[in-house]
Amino acid sequence: MVTAKADDVDRIIGLELGADDYITKPFNLREVLARIRAVLRRYERSASETASGKITFGDLALDVDSRELKRSNGELVMLTTAEFKLLEILAKRPSRVLSRDSLMDLLKGHEATAFDRAIDTLVGRLRKKVEADPETPTLIKTVRGVGYVFTPPSKD
Repeated sequence: MVTAKADDVDRIIGLELGADDYITKPFNLREVLARIRAVLRRYERSASETASGKITFGDLALDVDSRELKRSNGELVMLTTAEFKLLEILAKRPSRVLSRDSLMDLLKGHEATAFDRAIDTLVGRLRKKVEADPETPTLIKTVRGVGYVFTPPSKD
């Protein structure tokens, strides 16, 4: 986002609504170019991970082509179609906050009502299958009042 609104609240809202970055006017053109390159690097890294059809995080490997989730010991994690699709959506968008509405659109192709808790229920079921401690999630975190963010462990 490039905007004249420099208030902290505006920045937070912009990022929570899905902006990859937020910069205020006036700005240095070289800084904007550096920020664009950083976003492109993240995108290229993400695209190369999904080009092979496999996305790995922690001790799990999501194979998009065969629609399987396996642990590093080879154990197959059984997922429903909806759970698999939700995990795929989240894993392809790491570190990006996704609102409940956008998740509903990506999952089912229609808008959710304000009281639709289907996403919350689905996230809860998925956490039980992929999180080491579902009560203290580290992979799929809640962003209060907004939605969820997928935070895979760093590969360092």
